[in-house]
Amino acid sequence: MSDVVLQNIVKTYNNGHVKAVNDVSFSVEHGELFGLIGPDGAGKTSIFRMLTTLLPPDSGVASVMGFDITKDYWEIRQRVGYMPGKFSLYQDLTVEENLTFFATVFKTTIQENYDLIKDIYEQIKPFSKRPAGKLSGGMKQKLALCCALIHKPEVLFLDEPTTGVDVVSRKEFWEMLKRLKAQGITILVSTPYMDEASMCDRIALIQKGNIMSIDTPQNIIDSFPFQLYATKAKNIYRLLTDFRSDNAVNSCYAFGEFLHLTLHDEQRGESVIQELVAKYKPEDFEIKRIAPTIEDSFIRLMKENETVGEAHG
Repeated sequence: MSDVVLQNIVKTYNNGHVKAVNDVSFSVEHGELFGLIGPDGAGKTSIFRMLTTLLPPDSGVASVMGFDITKDYWEIRQRVGYMPGKFSLYQDLTVEENLTFFATVFKTTIQENYDLIKDIYEQIKPFSKRPAGKLSGGMKQKLALCCALIHKPEVLFLDEPTTGVDVVSRKEFWEMLKRLKAQGITILVSTPYMDEASMCDRIALIQKGNIMSIDTPQNIIDSFPFQLYATKAKNIYRLLTDFRSDNAVNSCYAFGEFLHLTLHDEQRGESVIQELVAKYKPEDFEIKRIAPTIEDSFIRLMKENETVGEAHG
């Protein structure tokens, strides 16, 4: 049996005018590191709040460790750890006091489950007497994770845990998650960072409350149906507007210093590109074939969903 199951979950706000979560269904297996990937406002936090029994769904059913999120909220709260997106520990309590408080709430002690948090806590131990509000972003993150783990949860929910944290701390954090996964904890993590998707066993890509795809990161990348090109020129904005307006171009969007480009006629790919260059005469034009990323896959699925939505609208 799956540790987390959602079936047709719906959540609306503003008297039903805003559909934050739209008929979402997925399951997470025991010991899996599952990622919910999408931008701000996609519905990730609403899903996490429902699964941790902080919000009731409008419709649909969901369970955690076999317990219903509406009827069995007390049992679920004893079995899960939750790290919300915003740092929510007591700012004026010290590191040690925060950890002791959360251990006491769950009728345990720091010593009883110290083996679970040891690797993480050792990094913040030198600051154990410092108020939580005075910690750096990376240290706050580690303390919040310790507090979420102190009662040895069976399922861990981490809502955008690396947002606003430096690159080094982000990498360290994912290394910690791998070690926790190795101890048999089921982990659900949400993130707006597409590059973090590859760290997960499986991911769900979500946009505007809709799940667009659920699979392993590699399978989602492998399902990208077009040859992808990276291109740039001296006037990148003009290149973007020219290519977007051309009927031969399937998609063109900015991606760092390049534009990522797909064509309708893939059989004549190189010839089509030569025709585009001859037509628009971009200065210092460069182009190369590239492999797609999760972000490319996300953009493609998002545009497909928008097209379907417009057709139904």
